[in-house]
Order: sequence, then C-alpha cells, then structure tokens
Amino acid sequence: MPQLPLAVRRLTDARAEKRALPRGRGPEATLAGAQQQYRRTRPAAHPGGYDCSMEPPGITRHRRPFLAPLWVGLLGAVVIGAIGWAYYRSATATVVFLARPVEKDPGAIDDPPVSPEGEARAQRLAQMFGGSGGGGRVDAIYASDDRRAQQTAAPLAERLHRAAVVFGARDTPAAAARMLREHPGGTVVVIAGGRTLPQMIHELSGATPPAAGQDEPDLIYIVSIPSFGRAHLARIRL
Repeated sequence: MPQLPLAVRRLTDARAEKRALPRGRGPEATLAGAQQQYRRTRPAAHPGGYDCSMEPPGITRHRRPFLAPLWVGLLGAVVIGAIGWAYYRSATATVVFLARPVEKDPGAIDDPPVSPEGEARAQRLAQMFGGSGGGGRVDAIYASDDRRAQQTAAPLAERLHRAAVVFGARDTPAAAARMLREHPGGTVVVIAGGRTLPQMIHELSGATPPAAGQDEPDLIYIVSIPSFGRAHLARIRL
C-alpha cells in the first residue's frame, strides 16, 4: 500500500485525536474528563472526612481530663484550710501569773519562813488559782529556790496535785524558756522573790516592771505571750 504524504498523515492523526476527546473543546475538555475519571476510580472517603490513606491528626491523644480543674481547686482549698487550721491552733497565748512570796516571819535569819498571816494569804492564792473547773486550771507552778517562795506555792501545789518547778536566780532564762516550750497556750503561776521576779518578767515580756516594794504579796503581774507578736504585761492588786 503506497504511503500517504507526510502532511496527509498528520492531518489524519489530528482528526483521530479530536474524535477521541470527550465533548468540549481543547485542553479544558481533557482536564474535565480526567477529573471525572479520578472521581470514579478514587477509593471511598473515610467516614471522618479523611481518605483511607490518611490518618486524622491525634488531637485527642493528650486531652486534659475534664475534672482536672475541679480536683486542683479542691486540693488547693484543702491545703489552705489545713494551713489556716494549723495557724489557728498555734496562734494561742501563754498566760503567766507572777507574784512575790507572802509575808515573812520576823527574824534575823537570811531565809525566813512565812508568817501566820503569810500562810493565810498563801491559802487564798491557792483558792484563787486552784479552783476546780476546766478552762481556769493552772498547768504548771514555778517557784524560786528561797524558802518563802516554796512555802507560798505549797498550798496551790497540794490543791492541784502538782509539784512546783524550783529554779534559782541563775536559771531564770532557762526556766522561762521551759515554761513557754512545755506549756504553749497554757496558764502558769510563778512565785519568786527578790530580784528573781523582775528578771523573770523581763525574760517573758522583754519589759522591766515598775519598781515595787520587796514585800508586796498582793501585787500580781500578768504576762500574756502570744505565739505570734509581742508579749503584754499588766499588773493587778488584790
């Protein structure tokens, strides 16, 4: 079969390609046909909107629990409440009553005993501080090492069934620290004579009491020592 001229063959091929194209014109029709073919042949879409070949992003892998803020708030409230309760329990005041020994028996000895009038006054002190009841009880009794101070404290110690803690003048700072350490928020009675009484008041309150006579058993000093803050000093005359 004789070959057609080159120009005729090109014209024939172009007509054949045009007949093979879908309806439309030129490249636009080719692109539309390709898109339709892709829609018919592509795999089904994933129910979540993703193709099977794609995985949805892991947005829920590290999701914070819904109740986490609630539990954090409750935990913070419990901690704050515990701190407040501890502060309330520790914010108590220790009250110390300080008095001089009662009247001494006339004599020339260095460490005289109490007089009969002094014994009666010591009994009144015992009745005042040793009354039965819950909140008014004395937690500890301290007495200096002189005879009159111990004899003054004896009726109160017997009434409370509690031995007095005896201390010397040199041991006053240690005795003050001990009563605050062992009886926080409690009530302590101190009977001390001579210079031991003002020294004890100074150790407890940091203040120096006004000058008073050496024999004034009816004068009682009250020192209130809070757990936080400054101590307060007051005095009353019975």
